[in-house]
Amino acid sequence: MASAPTAPGPTVLPVSDFDVDKDTEILHKAMKGIGCDEQAIIDIIAYRSNEQRQKLRTKYKTSFGKDLVDVLKSELKSDFKDAVVSLMLTPDHFDAKCLRKAMKGAGTDDSTLIEILCTRTSQQIKMIKDTFGTEYKRNFEGDIKSETSGDYEKVLIGLCAGNRDEGPADPNKAKEDAKALYDAGEGKLGTDEAVFQRLLVGKSHEHLKAVFDEYETISDNTLEEAIKSEMSFNLKNCYLTIISYIRDPQAYYVNLLYKAMKGLGTDEDRLIRVIVYRSEWDLEIIKEAYKTTHKVSLADAIRSDTSGNFRKLLLTLIRK
Repeated sequence: MASAPTAPGPTVLPVSDFDVDKDTEILHKAMKGIGCDEQAIIDIIAYRSNEQRQKLRTKYKTSFGKDLVDVLKSELKSDFKDAVVSLMLTPDHFDAKCLRKAMKGAGTDDSTLIEILCTRTSQQIKMIKDTFGTEYKRNFEGDIKSETSGDYEKVLIGLCAGNRDEGPADPNKAKEDAKALYDAGEGKLGTDEAVFQRLLVGKSHEHLKAVFDEYETISDNTLEEAIKSEMSFNLKNCYLTIISYIRDPQAYYVNLLYKAMKGLGTDEDRLIRVIVYRSEWDLEIIKEAYKTTHKVSLADAIRSDTSGNFRKLLLTLIRK
């Protein structure tokens, strides 16, 4: 869903002969009167870029006096509705919606908080925070504080600051930072969590890749192994997510997709989040990596775990 025209491997691209008037009329006819032509909706929504979908939403309101998202919500059902509506939202609005759902009501969906906040860029997080406040009239960081605690809360609030360094690795500094992480964890009794947060939340991805490599020259363990032995629960999961995403974003999302469809039941929300969000970024690469890792195509995995129009839409988005 993220707009990234120079990135490799999107499955969803802008259509060159985009006709907003024609598409708007097709969508209107698909939902006019009794019943709904779901295939017509798939044929438009799943084959347009997010930028083009926003133009459709604007044109629909101009032409028919209704918000296209509201109409889709009233006409569609279940997981198919959720996926279509997700496609119609801008990336920041989509993330804000997922985060609001994760913190609304009893309990907290920590896996969603971690998945989104640990993988977005500083600029994306700033946009999410602004959209969250505008859409829900709530303070995002305030909600985080009310739903989390301890060092886990500190890491999420640190990520919310959207202040991660940018730029290349500094080889000499990478050695110092790797040693600092070792001394703060494996090299002492107890753990100095502040050092882990300062580096893993604040340093650039390119620099941290070098730090991860340097860590293995001074320890018999990987940094992931050290974190697993030093930390627990959501704090551990935050840092493992950051490291996994930095090391190999596609492998990270392959793992998320596999977990969403593994065993009994399906995590439809996660399936939607990954496929919708990465469709305009690197979903083609994720597809290939999924088959290499799990010896089954992503399309076949989706076929076995979903049904109906929801299945049709997901298979269309991955172009299978």
